[in-house]
Amino acid sequence: MVALDIDGTLLRWIDGTGTSHEEITPAVHDAVRRAQEAGAHVVLASGRSPDGMTGVADLLGLATEDSPVWVVSSNGAVVFRYPPMQVVHEETFDARAAVAAVLTEHPQALVAVEERGRGYRVNRHFPMGELSGEMILSEVESMVAEPVSRVIIRDPDATVEEFVALAGRLGLHGTDYVVGWTAWLDLAPVGVSKASGLEVVCRELGVEAADVLAIGDGRNDVEMLTWAGRGVAMGQAVEEVRAVADAVTSTVDDDGAAVEMSRWWPA
Repeated sequence: MVALDIDGTLLRWIDGTGTSHEEITPAVHDAVRRAQEAGAHVVLASGRSPDGMTGVADLLGLATEDSPVWVVSSNGAVVFRYPPMQVVHEETFDARAAVAAVLTEHPQALVAVEERGRGYRVNRHFPMGELSGEMILSEVESMVAEPVSRVIIRDPDATVEEFVALAGRLGLHGTDYVVGWTAWLDLAPVGVSKASGLEVVCRELGVEAADVLAIGDGRNDVEMLTWAGRGVAMGQAVEEVRAVADAVTSTVDDDGAAVEMSRWWPA
């Protein structure tokens, strides 16, 4: 099985932003196709919401109605098959205490909760392109009144280092957390990660973790890269990610995912 992160792995970052170019380079497209044609199960694994991942599956040509692709979304909280979208597994948690604790220290932070099929409910609009789908203005209390699979907290005026320190200081009891590329905090159910979501897929497919090649570039890929039989960090990944990987490939701008896959499925 090949588990592929999306942003910063399959898709190149738009300089100076937290968004990606929604296009797959020919080298990456061909490498994915060769792996799939050789019999490997190609699985997308991302922090994106389910609705934000189907378009990438379409770009890669992974999905057909006769053979739907497996997708791990929301950093492992939601596992589904596509097309059509069929949720196979979902983890939820009570986010009220964690969100309140973060907002006590960052009262101006932006908060988002997925509204499947539409986009996100948000307390204020996020910068354009950072969330997929519609942004529906809501009160924070109503957004987390029921169990949720994921909460995004974003403070454009804070730094990554401040959010890392915040998460450690608060402990965020009852949740796991991932600090993203900027002052961006993903709250998720305890023990849920891309690795736990991929475990669900492995059980369904009869694949062992030892037979998984995983490629990623973000802090939310650490568990996946550690868990997989071969975990590969993209060349531009931060040291924290590179340190847990079995190998480091080229950067996303140099088609690092294709470079790694071509080691096993050459052109």
